[in-house]
Amino acid sequence: MMEQSEWADRLAAAIEIARRAGALALERFHARDSLVIEQKRHATDLVSDADRDVETLIRQALSEAFPQDAQLGEEHGLSPGSSGVIWAIDPIDGTAPYLNGLPGWCVSIAACDDTGPVLGVIYAPVLDELYSARRGDGAFLNGEPLHLLDGDLRAGLLGVGANDRVESARVGKMLADLMDAGAAWVRYGSGALMLAWVAAGRLTGYVEPRMSAWDCMAGYALIEAAGGRVRPFPTGDGLQQAAPVLGASAGAYDELKRICAFGTSPDW
Repeated sequence: MMEQSEWADRLAAAIEIARRAGALALERFHARDSLVIEQKRHATDLVSDADRDVETLIRQALSEAFPQDAQLGEEHGLSPGSSGVIWAIDPIDGTAPYLNGLPGWCVSIAACDDTGPVLGVIYAPVLDELYSARRGDGAFLNGEPLHLLDGDLRAGLLGVGANDRVESARVGKMLADLMDAGAAWVRYGSGALMLAWVAAGRLTGYVEPRMSAWDCMAGYALIEAAGGRVRPFPTGDGLQQAAPVLGASAGAYDELKRICAFGTSPDW
């Protein structure tokens, strides 16, 4: 079992690496007209050389500091390890807003054990906001403690996300059901950043029918450390598969879980 001091070392390293990665991403953001952009699954699923370069920076830094740890990244896949720790890395979550000059993107780095995320760091360079958390030790924004919203689903805005992995009609029904329940929802480019905003009390919760581990593990760590609740994400080999994501304040979680019915409705 990993000692707490070892996790503390990993969190400190992740914070420093996220800032370095964010600086590189921001430099390329300000020169984005020169980026090489490619299409992935479809016309709005894009990747740039900035995504790949930033992930390379993160992976190399983590490999130097913790060579026995595994790594799972959006752009460079899985690198095995022997320590029982696996890093989930999204170098630029919110590539579409990034490429269009919008501020809604971030660097997301998490470390997981066999039960789920232990620590998470999300850095939004344009906003200069760094979120950090370690299991059992609280969640922080630029060093200040985070607190979730009090109240139910209607206590504030709800964050939502969706992609082509789920039928559009099912997503539409989910949104209609949320609106019928009185929820006001918003979409802001980066799912990772919206999960961080749940932990910060800016959103009541966040839901998305399918996300990858690198998109959500850091946000999950933040929400749990701040005292919120999350829908369990697959562990072990399951980290490589997309799954439903739901994170919320304690007062909103059960209602969101019932409305979205992830894993229980045949439409998912």
